[in-house]
Amino acid sequence: MTYILRRLFWLPIVLWAVASLTFLVLRLVPGDPLAQVAVLVLDQAQLDRVRAQWALDQPLWNQYLLFLSNLVRGDLGLSMASGQPLTRLLFEKLPPTIELALVAMVISTVVGVGAGVISAVARRRAVDYSVRTFAILGLSIPWFWVAILLIYVFSVQLRWTPVGGRIGVGVRYETITNFLILDSLITGNWTALVSALRHLTLPALAIGLTSAGFVARLTRSAMLEVLRSDYIRSARAKGLRERTIHYDHALRNAILPVLTLQGLQFGTLLGGAVITELVFAWPGMGRMLLDGILRRDYAVVQGTVIFVAFIYVFMNLIVDLLYRVVDPRLRGR
Repeated sequence: MTYILRRLFWLPIVLWAVASLTFLVLRLVPGDPLAQVAVLVLDQAQLDRVRAQWALDQPLWNQYLLFLSNLVRGDLGLSMASGQPLTRLLFEKLPPTIELALVAMVISTVVGVGAGVISAVARRRAVDYSVRTFAILGLSIPWFWVAILLIYVFSVQLRWTPVGGRIGVGVRYETITNFLILDSLITGNWTALVSALRHLTLPALAIGLTSAGFVARLTRSAMLEVLRSDYIRSARAKGLRERTIHYDHALRNAILPVLTLQGLQFGTLLGGAVITELVFAWPGMGRMLLDGILRRDYAVVQGTVIFVAFIYVFMNLIVDLLYRVVDPRLRGR
């Protein structure tokens, strides 16, 4: 309990540091955030009013204090491009990215851990070399190339899946949480559920398969190290079956670094799966962040970065708690 309270104590400090750094970087980068607005106004007086509306005419320190005061109240600001509150934009863009990240993580975990365990158990055999080749390809091939290849094979040639988007054109659904799969299950809309799953398959595979290579390589290395341990030799000396040794003893200890990797990977996917979202026209947070950077939309960039930082810290806390579930030696610390 003390450990959790200590981590929760550092959470607002980390978020304040990230928010302050993001605020300063955005304002120190050359360029006027109202450059796109300037071509739409009629005269300088209108431009000055717009600048005053966003407090851009005030000193930097005053802007910073105003930013912090709004942040403490939970107000992430309004988008300069659309004028909508960032909380509303996050409600629209965050669920698609979370759905994509969760399914991609499930694919990378199942495929990567399974391949890594098989490779370690069958060391220096044909299947081991095949898994190691798959891992190297997963580390080397970029997401967008895999995405384009999947589109060409499954969408263009086989016509099994849609090319892009989140749901089929003309498919009606009721928005409750904005998680299409969950909303479809709640409302019993099976047509929308099937359409959402078909649209989600390729982008999740593009991310999951490339990430699975790294997971497989890490799992294999961890399994080989554990299998050389003294307690594994003792387990064999006691006559335990190899299956029990591999899955009940070795895998439980080898999975710890994989938990760390997947926890960090989830935060990366929330803010960094921009290329995949662009290729598949996926309406997620990565595209919103990229558009905000290109438009110098302060509220969008600041709010998205702060939220992703919160997810990073929160996932690290979850991973640490899972460590204590998997490894009993850490529970007393």
